[in-house]
Amino acid sequence: MSADLAKQIDRITYRRLTQEVASRIARRHEMFLSSRLGGTRANFRYMDLSGLDLSGMRLSGADFTGAILSEARFEGSYLNEAIFFAADLRRACLRRASLINADLRGICLRGADLSGAELREADLRECMNAERTHSSGAWVSPTNSELSVVANVQSRLSEASLGGAIAMQVDLTDSIMRDCCLAHAKLHNASMRGAILQGADLEGADLTGADLEGAVIAGARLRDTIFEGANQTRLLTDEVVGRGTTELPASIEHILDRHLRWVQSDGADGQVALLGDFDFRCVGGLGTRDLSALVAPGATFFGLDLSGARLCGAQLNGADLRCANLRGADMRGVNLSNAQLTGADLRDADFGPLSVGKKRVLPAQLRRATVRYCQAEGADFTYADLKDADLSHTNLVGASLRNASLSDATLTGATITHAAFRDVFAVGVVGVKLLP
Repeated sequence: MSADLAKQIDRITYRRLTQEVASRIARRHEMFLSSRLGGTRANFRYMDLSGLDLSGMRLSGADFTGAILSEARFEGSYLNEAIFFAADLRRACLRRASLINADLRGICLRGADLSGAELREADLRECMNAERTHSSGAWVSPTNSELSVVANVQSRLSEASLGGAIAMQVDLTDSIMRDCCLAHAKLHNASMRGAILQGADLEGADLTGADLEGAVIAGARLRDTIFEGANQTRLLTDEVVGRGTTELPASIEHILDRHLRWVQSDGADGQVALLGDFDFRCVGGLGTRDLSALVAPGATFFGLDLSGARLCGAQLNGADLRCANLRGADMRGVNLSNAQLTGADLRDADFGPLSVGKKRVLPAQLRRATVRYCQAEGADFTYADLKDADLSHTNLVGASLRNASLSDATLTGATITHAAFRDVFAVGVVGVKLLP
């Protein structure tokens, strides 16, 4: 890229729209679709609509090329054949939206919610005509004389060099796509790490070369789905992960009953449950059980209802608790080091210290835990060890982190309104500035 081109790009700015203006453009588009006088096709190219609400609008065929739509709401909107080429839809809400045959090439949907959305025959291939600037980190079309900015993307977005251009891959990392229809969608080389595709319709979808590491396709419809060359490391399916019930020395109910007797008798009766690497998805009613001091490192609790459960002192290091409901759970002194909790409901959960005897206190361990996109309003992390933990985009409104260790933790995009950070240890914390 020439120096003159880079200088021109640095002067480009997006046009920021107000809710009133965006709604007016959308209403005129609805008139256009109905062939009514005064109707005009919506043109949101390279505009900033971040945080705006266009839910329930009929916007089929609208042009959102390169638009910034982060945290925008399109819940229940009709977006069939709309153009979202290289748009930024991070953390956007597209629940139950219809995107049939939409152009989603090069789109960034990191952390977006597409539960129940219809994406039949949508085009989610990588876009091939974008080149990245070194000065601004933005994406531009080198063939466009107006030097239009396409989208700002996170530094982790994959790139592939093709004929001097950069192939910008669709980013669906950590997106929630439960019951989403992606039948016959083109997802070549898409980045889908950690994406929740539980119950999704992927019939005939082409996932050639896609990165599905840590993604969830349990309950998904997979007839004629193409996975050629896809990265399926730690892909969560309907198959048992680790150990199942057939590999236990006794029935799971018997093991948990003996564990309860052990807890209630302070170890005098029963036996502690040793369930490392066990897949708990087949076990019902866990939220009503006392699982204190459970030993289950590397276990799978994905999507389970553990609201109000007693897990104090449990050894759950490396466990998968993504999308689990832990609202109001007793997690005092729990060991969740290296655990996965992305998308979990942690509201009012107690991650405070556990008193062990008269003089010993056991703080909760969440070192290197992944706690992204969680709801943690009112949660108690007093004295918790969150060193190197990733709390990106987690809602911590009203949470207590008094005396917690946040050394080298990541809080990028986290909401910390009214959160208590008194006496917190926060050397090297990333994403927010915590005053001493």
